[in-house]
Parts: sequence; structure tokens; C-alpha cells
Amino acid sequence: MKKPSEIQLMLQVQKGNKLALGELYDRYSGALYAVIIKICRDEGLAQDVLQESFLKIWKKAGQFDPDKGAFYTWAFRLCRNTALNAKRNKKDLIQTEDLSVYKNREEPQNNPVDSEKLKGALSQLSEHHQQALKLVYFEGLTHREAHQVMDVPLGTFKSYIQQALRELRGIYKTSIISIILMIGL
Repeated sequence: MKKPSEIQLMLQVQKGNKLALGELYDRYSGALYAVIIKICRDEGLAQDVLQESFLKIWKKAGQFDPDKGAFYTWAFRLCRNTALNAKRNKKDLIQTEDLSVYKNREEPQNNPVDSEKLKGALSQLSEHHQQALKLVYFEGLTHREAHQVMDVPLGTFKSYIQQALRELRGIYKTSIISIILMIGL
């Protein structure tokens, strides 16, 4: 028996079929969890975000439009935004870290990218390119939200992002993936 496509499953979810949601979870939870854990960097929070994301998929299933893109793309954005919001809203009310000024603590360098050089490269971009990158990569807005903030058409905004990343690559002379990792995607 042939497995139903993601579109068929989402049509079933839109009709209230919980088994279809379970099938989507089985197929995509691993990949979506990888995205979430990269943002949250906290296993407990990431698990909560994954659960919350699938609840949102259930509740917002009617908003899914297969003509606008694949299920995974839609779910990826939903999970990414949920993770960013969870990270923003997480409040550490209890100090769990020793903040002693006498202790010499060096930050481990997980990424070989020079942050000062990157900041310099960002400052060389035009103002609208800087603002576009800031809205998407630092403030966590979607392209649809950010183009409204900048009051430009969506296509124009997307071209700002592409142009800015291309310029950064030229200025910084490193891979675009390293740049995106450095600025916090």
C-alpha cells in the first residue's frame, strides 16, 4: 500500500484526523527537532518547542496551502518562529552561574569566524541591507513580517536579503553558511 503524501496528510489533518498528524510527526519530527535544538541549545526547551509546534500545526492546519509550498517548508518556519519566541521569552529568574570577576573564564571558540571582522563587513553594507538582515537574523522575523516593517514589496525585501548575503560573502570572503551561522540563524 502506498503511503499518503504530505499534502494528503495535511488535508486529513485539516479535517481533524489525528492519525494523519501522527504520521506527519513520525515523518518530520526528527528533522524539525534538529532545527529547533540548533536554535534553543537546550534539550528540554527544544522538546517543549517541538510539542508546541505540532500543536500549532494541528490548530493552524487550515492555513497550510500546498500551492504556496511544501509542508516541510511551512512546518520549518512555524517551528523556527516558535523556537525563537521560546528563546526570547525564557526568563532565568535564578542565577545558576558564578559571575565572579576574579575568575578567568575564556569563552570557547566553537566557530572560527572572526566576529569583529563580520561586524565590520556588516557595517559596509547599505542601510537597507543592514536593516533587512537585522530584522530576519537578529530579531527573528519572517520575510513576510520584515517586508511590512520596511514597507517594501515582499519580492524586493527578499532581493535585499540575497544581495546583502552576496555582498557579505564578497567582503568577508568566507562561505555563506559560516556567515549565517555567525549571525544566529
